[in-house]
Amino acid sequence: MLWLAVHPPWLSLEAFAATLPADQRQRPLALLADHRVQAVNAAAAAAGVQPGLKRATALALAPGLQFGQADAARDAQALQALVHAALAFTPAVALDGSTVLLEVASCLRYFGGADALLARLRQALQPLGHRVQIASAPTALGAALLARWRDDLATGPHRDDLAALQRLLDEAPVWLLGPGREHWEALQGMGLRQLSDLLRLPRAGLARRFGEDLLDELDRARGTRPDPRIWLEAPERFDARLELAMRADHADQVLHAAALLLAPLVAWAQARQSRVQAFVLQMQHEPRHRAEVVTPPATELRVELAEPAADIAHLQALLRERLARVQLAAPTLELRLHCREVVRQPPPNAELFPTRHSERAGLVRLLERLRARLGDERVLQLQPVADHRPERACRAVPVADVAGASPAAAAPPAAAGGLPWPRPVWLLPRPLPLPDRQAMPWFEGRPLQLLAGPERIETGWWDGGLATRDYFIAQAADGSLLWVYRARLPVADAAEPLWFLQGRFG
Repeated sequence: MLWLAVHPPWLSLEAFAATLPADQRQRPLALLADHRVQAVNAAAAAAGVQPGLKRATALALAPGLQFGQADAARDAQALQALVHAALAFTPAVALDGSTVLLEVASCLRYFGGADALLARLRQALQPLGHRVQIASAPTALGAALLARWRDDLATGPHRDDLAALQRLLDEAPVWLLGPGREHWEALQGMGLRQLSDLLRLPRAGLARRFGEDLLDELDRARGTRPDPRIWLEAPERFDARLELAMRADHADQVLHAAALLLAPLVAWAQARQSRVQAFVLQMQHEPRHRAEVVTPPATELRVELAEPAADIAHLQALLRERLARVQLAAPTLELRLHCREVVRQPPPNAELFPTRHSERAGLVRLLERLRARLGDERVLQLQPVADHRPERACRAVPVADVAGASPAAAAPPAAAGGLPWPRPVWLLPRPLPLPDRQAMPWFEGRPLQLLAGPERIETGWWDGGLATRDYFIAQAADGSLLWVYRARLPVADAAEPLWFLQGRFG
C-alpha cells in the first residue's frame, strides 16, 4: 500500500485571513482561543508573538496586532474542502485529526505514476489557498506523522518501503504522537526526544507510565500493528457559509468573499465526479439596518449555467456579472452557498485535436456571460415553429428557455426536412413590393430572372392570416439571389402590387 498524507499546519489562520483585504493580510495577525493566542502569521511571529501567550502580552509585543476568533466550524469546513479535493483522485480517503490520508496504490497507473499524481494533487489543492505538507509512506499513520513533521515530498522521494519508513521514523520527534504531546515535559525530562528513544525502553514500563495509546500509535506508524480506516464520502448536496471580516455595503465587495466559496464548490463537484449546473448565493443582511424600512433577511442570487462546468474562473466570471446587477437592500454580514443541481459528466476532452463538443464550448460560455450581464430576457434565440408562413416559421425566445427544453421541443418541425426548394436565412421585416412589367418582377430598375419555382403556400385561413403565394428564387442583375413571391388571389385594385421581395440568400 502507498499512502499520501496532506497536512495543513496553518489551516485555522489561513481560513480566517482569507476573508480580509489583501493589505490587512500582510499585517500581524493572531487567532485567539480562550483568551490565548492559538496561531500567528509570519509578521506577528517576527514581532515576538507566539502561540500560548495571553492577549495582553501579545498586544504589548505588537501593538498593531489584529486578532481573530478561532472557529471550529470554519476550520471543519476548510478541512472538508481538502477532503473533497482528495476524493477526486481516489475513493480511499480518511482523516487523522487535521491530516487528510489518501490510499493511492490502486490508482497510480491511471495518473501516470506517483510523481504525476503528486503534481496533480498539489495543483488541485492550490485554489483552496492553504499551504500543505505532504508525505508518503506504506502505512497511514506513518505518512501522517511525516507530514506533520515536515513537507517530506518537497525534496525527497516517495517512500513505499517499510524498512525505510521505520528508519526515518526513528529520527522523528516524540511530540508527533498524540500521547507524546500530552506527556512532552515528562518525556523530555527523561531524555526521550526521538521515537527511537522509546524503542530502547521496556514496553511494559512505558505502558504503565504513559499509557497503552503511546505504544499503539508507535506500532501502527511503524507497520507492526493493523491500522483500519473509515473511508469518507462527499455529501450529495453542497452547503457552505462564510462570515465576513467586515460588513459589505456593495455587491462588488461581496465578490472576493464569494470567490472563496467557489473553490470548495468545485472541489466538491469533482469529488462527486460531476459538474455544476446551478448554484445559489445567499447574502445575509445586517438586521435592523434602518428602523423605518423593512429589511429582508437575505438577498438570494441564483446562477444557472447553459452547460455544466467545474471551472473556478468561469464560475467566478458569471458570478461577477450577476453581482454587478444586484442592489443590496442592507449591508451583508455572511454568505451562504448552496448547490443541489449537478450533472454527472466525464471530464472535458484533453486530446490534441478538439472535438465538436469542445469547439462549441466557447459559444456556450459567451452566451452565459451575456445572460449574466444583460439578463435572461434580453438574450434571445430563434426557435422553429411548425408554420409554413416564412414570417411565422420561427420566434425569438430566451436562450435559457431553449437550453432547458427537451430535444424534441428545440428541434425543427419534421416538415422542414421536406422543403422542395432552399429558403434564405435573411428575411425582410416586411415584404417589399416590386414593380412588374409583362408579368415579370423588377428590382432596382432591372428585371429579375426566375431560376426556380413556384413553391406554393396556402395556409392561415383559420387565424385570419391567410397567405396564398407562389414563391420563386430569382437572380438580380448583380448576380445576387432573391426570394420573391407572387400573390395568387386577384386584387381588387389594379394598382396594387402582385410581386413582393421577402428575403435574400447569403
